[in-house]
Amino acid sequence: MNPILLIPARMASTRLPGKPLADIGGVPMIVRVWARAAAAGLGPVVVAAGEPQVVAAVERAGGRAVLTEPGLPSGSDRIWAALMAIDPQGHHDVVVNLQGDLPALDPAELRLVVDLLHESGADIATLAAPIDNEADRINPAVVKAVAAWNADETRGRALYFTRATAPTGEGTLWHHVGLYAYRRAALERFVSLPPSPLELREKLEQLRALEAGMSIAIARVDAPPLSVDTPQDLARARSLLQ
Repeated sequence: MNPILLIPARMASTRLPGKPLADIGGVPMIVRVWARAAAAGLGPVVVAAGEPQVVAAVERAGGRAVLTEPGLPSGSDRIWAALMAIDPQGHHDVVVNLQGDLPALDPAELRLVVDLLHESGADIATLAAPIDNEADRINPAVVKAVAAWNADETRGRALYFTRATAPTGEGTLWHHVGLYAYRRAALERFVSLPPSPLELREKLEQLRALEAGMSIAIARVDAPPLSVDTPQDLARARSLLQ
């Protein structure tokens, strides 16, 4: 396997405008994410940027970035556009999609998701963490992964993703971590598909893959990484990382 790690980033965040360049301890957030990805030691790391100022920030830090069309509809479309620009020959057969708002991500989780893709034979691999509080259980912003788990709940097969509290009854609820490893052919197929009915209802892109019959393997991590989506999240990230 020959992975490449791609980080989609654009300035037009509705809840936190200019998010990629948000300062965290004197370092733009996108640069912190790039550095965490590079620390995984899996392969080249490239930021798929929607604006020239994001490219400039990454390059000033010694990283690599490629400018993509600002109006692309999703992060998956953005990483595919970047991949076509930098690796049209198809040397990289595994593509890791790392969101640009995870400045404290453990690099070991990137290695885990790539290992999972290899060992499972699935089209896509992702992660989930147990939910341990009521606020997250009922929060529609916390996406729940419904999976068929093995006996010790360390590996599983994703069945559904939802913003609702699901499944009902006793047992663990799982917080989906929005980090993916794709086989290159699976990503190519995924971005060629139109948005699916359940994807549009739930506003969850990964449901397109499930509705198309693609397989998603899932592995357990102990806790979800801090995701910076709001000014409050940014304040927590600054407190944690400064």
